[in-house]
Amino acid sequence: MSLFGKAKAKAEELLGHAEEVYGQSHGDAAATLDGEARRLEGEAEEEQGEGTDRRDDGLAGAR
Repeated sequence: MSLFGKAKAKAEELLGHAEEVYGQSHGDAAATLDGEARRLEGEAEEEQGEGTDRRDDGLAGAR
């Protein structure tokens, strides 16, 4: 995952967390659920990107 992709995933996660906290503090269930969904989406994108960073090209022993 590119640096931009990592930053986008982290921003999505943080924005979701902020929206979730806002919803909880104001008693807004819709904002809480939207924030939780956005936070989880950002976490999933970040985890997916971590898996693609370490690719094995099969040439480790040949170098």
